[in-house]
Amino acid sequence: MALEAFKAGNALTMGVELELQLVDLTDFDLTPAAADMLFLLGKKPFPGDVKPEITESMIEISTDVHTDYGALLGQLGQMRNALVEAGDRLNVGICGGGTHPFQRWSEQRIFDKPRFQELSVLYGYLAKQFTVFGQHVHIGCASADEGLYLLHALNRYLPHFIALSASSPFLQGVDTLFDSARLNSVFAFPLSGRAPFLLRWEDFAEGYFAKMESTGVVKSMKDFYWDIRPKPEYGTIELRVCDTPLSVERAAALAAYLQALCRMLRERGEPVSEDDYLVYNYNRFQACRFGLEATLVHPRRHQTLALRDDVLATLEQLAPHAAALGSSGALEVLRRVAGKGNHASDLRRWQSESGGLRGMVDAAVRTFRGDET
Repeated sequence: MALEAFKAGNALTMGVELELQLVDLTDFDLTPAAADMLFLLGKKPFPGDVKPEITESMIEISTDVHTDYGALLGQLGQMRNALVEAGDRLNVGICGGGTHPFQRWSEQRIFDKPRFQELSVLYGYLAKQFTVFGQHVHIGCASADEGLYLLHALNRYLPHFIALSASSPFLQGVDTLFDSARLNSVFAFPLSGRAPFLLRWEDFAEGYFAKMESTGVVKSMKDFYWDIRPKPEYGTIELRVCDTPLSVERAAALAAYLQALCRMLRERGEPVSEDDYLVYNYNRFQACRFGLEATLVHPRRHQTLALRDDVLATLEQLAPHAAALGSSGALEVLRRVAGKGNHASDLRRWQSESGGLRGMVDAAVRTFRGDET
């Protein structure tokens, strides 16, 4: 079946998806409470969309389509409050973070949904190891070709999103020394990585996708786990490299950062090429391993850059675009992150202060609620 047509729409709209942890408040391990949460949430209108994820200790929430940062932040806050209220009734904590620090993948249960069961059969233990938690951001595109252009023009900035969102330093009970260990789980899948360098939708849909579909390897865009992928049914591109932040405030700020970047890239219209990916994997690794302390290589100038300095310089460049979009407050949030540290550094600090991983998870749950930690 041919790839569906790209539903072009209003440029620079945005939407957010967050994969969230369900935590037992007695021992702070993950708990298979998704079905109970969804049943309880279904008893009254939910201010957004909520659905299961691949294992029973996860849920995913999705916002409506927004153009305004303030409205997006407001909806995320309403969704957070509804989740917390339901969690309190079930004695279940809700939290962000790209990984749970000490859950055992072998103990996770696949949610009883046909697609998840199919993935479990196909990927074996990787399906349960995919109990990791990410933020996905959709940006609306005026045309399919514009979507492909933005997808490739953004590759230079992906380390920013990895480092600013990083919140998965612990895995299976140990400090991995990565700020984002979550992405290592994503990279294990055969259709992860980056999209092929194509700039015309006709070439992508009728060439690349049609050939991939004919092999039987893929059936839809859902089968690609790329860092950024087109979503033709929505008329968007979808950024997938972010860990789920610990707060909805940071999640909204990251979405607004992407929106402002896309506005700048659309206006500049600078050419892109396959050579822009020369140091792609290296820069992505640096951001995962070292977060804001990473050192990047500029893909065109071949100069080394301190990632933190690059983020701060980009925030300055984006100031007029954020002002036009009404999201200057989002950039200020990210300036503070660049200065003070990301959520990975907060988690390490809480682990040290509390003397253990359970105390750290408790702090993460309270952060998601909006409590002081």
